[in-house]
Amino acid sequence: MQALFFMDMNRCFNETALKTYTRHFPPPEHARPFFMDLVTGVLQARPRIDALIESAAANWKLSRMSCVDRNVMRIAVYELKFRKDIPAKVAINEAIDVGKKYGTQDSGAFINGILDTIHLKLEKARKENPLREERL
Repeated sequence: MQALFFMDMNRCFNETALKTYTRHFPPPEHARPFFMDLVTGVLQARPRIDALIESAAANWKLSRMSCVDRNVMRIAVYELKFRKDIPAKVAINEAIDVGKKYGTQDSGAFINGILDTIHLKLEKARKENPLREERL
């Protein structure tokens, strides 16, 4: 989340920004593959992830959301949409916990509401078209 927060605050979502971040704040070696998968996955799918978040956030533009909430949800939506090895409940609960820890007092409920809506939407789409395999 911190790497995406860094890129978001600098309005620079690219590989150069990621390299700059990891040069100054290298992830632990054991966590590096997962870290890189999440961050690069979010970067590649960000327009679609952001569209999903905005569609689920009634009367909220992405630009009005806090930077913490926005990036916590980006990671969770990436996990919900593209990481079948991560149960939806785990992705959502972790996002809520991180939002509560680093966001505002309302972040947990805000993130929960949006991610639940997205999860239901994704599950409905999967049931309607189970053979469709989503790609980045």
